[in-house]
Amino acid sequence: MPATASVGSVTSALSRGMGTRMLLPASATADARRLVAGRALRGFADGFVSVYLAEYLRLLGLSAFEVGAIVTATLLGSAALTLGVGLVAHRLVPRHILLAATVLMLATGLGFAWVSDFWPLVLIGFAGTMNPSSGDVSVFLPLEHARLAHAAHDSTTRTALFARYALLGSLSAALGALASGWPTWWAAHTGGALLPAMRAMFVLYAVVGVLVALLYRRLDARAPGAHDASGEEVQSRPLGPSRGIVVKLAALFCIDSFAGGLLVNALLALWLFQRFGLSLPEAGHFFFWSGLLTTGSQLVAPAIARRIGLVQTMVFTHIPANLFLIAAALAPALPLALGLLFLRSALSSMDVPARSAFVMGVVTPPERAAAASFTAVPRSLAAAIGPTIGASLLASGVLAAPLVACGVLKIAYDLTLLAMFRRHPVD
Repeated sequence: MPATASVGSVTSALSRGMGTRMLLPASATADARRLVAGRALRGFADGFVSVYLAEYLRLLGLSAFEVGAIVTATLLGSAALTLGVGLVAHRLVPRHILLAATVLMLATGLGFAWVSDFWPLVLIGFAGTMNPSSGDVSVFLPLEHARLAHAAHDSTTRTALFARYALLGSLSAALGALASGWPTWWAAHTGGALLPAMRAMFVLYAVVGVLVALLYRRLDARAPGAHDASGEEVQSRPLGPSRGIVVKLAALFCIDSFAGGLLVNALLALWLFQRFGLSLPEAGHFFFWSGLLTTGSQLVAPAIARRIGLVQTMVFTHIPANLFLIAAALAPALPLALGLLFLRSALSSMDVPARSAFVMGVVTPPERAAAASFTAVPRSLAAAIGPTIGASLLASGVLAAPLVACGVLKIAYDLTLLAMFRRHPVD
């Protein structure tokens, strides 16, 4: 009993510390609060990793192409793991899979902290949970989405719940980006070397995996699913009646994610370093304030969705954001470029809770984990191609090319999504 009580007090404190009771809808379950708190912790770790991962790899002596290859490997590995989870999630206990993912997160952080050679880092990146992008592309995503959707009673509540989930993830990522300047500060004030301080941050990444495990071991072991007339749970196929719409959405999301892969945060930071000579602490401050803008915008998304619909919310906020990105690529001075990127941040992620709620709302409850996985995997695979191309473009000296290509492709995705799904009914 004392050990159980101790763990319970730790996880309750983590949930309260993340403010989940105050931010979530009143109907949110205890599991929903734990999942949102876990997302916030992971967001903090992803935030500092995404800012200085490229610089850390360069300090190890790797070339720009090798940096892009490692980033690509992390995204490919996430896609493979997420697909595997989607195929088996309806047969296994979600809590067990999530706990296994936290163990993998621990191993990933320690691996990046202690390994310096290119090929071992490629393997660790592929097999691990490292997230070099601004969004959540990981094995955690499909199971968390399915359980969050199960906690909502209608599309309005579902959108609000996903908005809070995305909000706390973005806010924590912003704080993580701010923390990315700590190695430089420590080296400057102590006279120590920068590289060991950066390695210590990967150990912190591993510690976050342990904290998330403490939260997730308290999740309900029962998986939400379909039941027959007698009340017995039905072991369904991963996808059934919703297969067609999931395939269409997955194909569309590929376009969006490939475009985003050209400019993951690690490469955007590299662009700022090369184009304007920004320092690592300055980049950390930029991503912190950018993340705060993203966080605030996600609170507005449910209200907009109630008025104009989920698909329209995704499209009509995304297009202006990408126009700002294209303009930033052509900006002649740092203040103008940063201002345009801030405007982009204020709009670019309003589609995140709307997209999650839309996917969960157009499939049946037993298909939700598979739908989240099968729409996330193509996104991860498509995004995985982008970093190598984006890094190569940066290395070639065409610094504006990744930003312009990203913006143009995302606008094409927005217009296609609107044409195909603007009148599609949502549960």
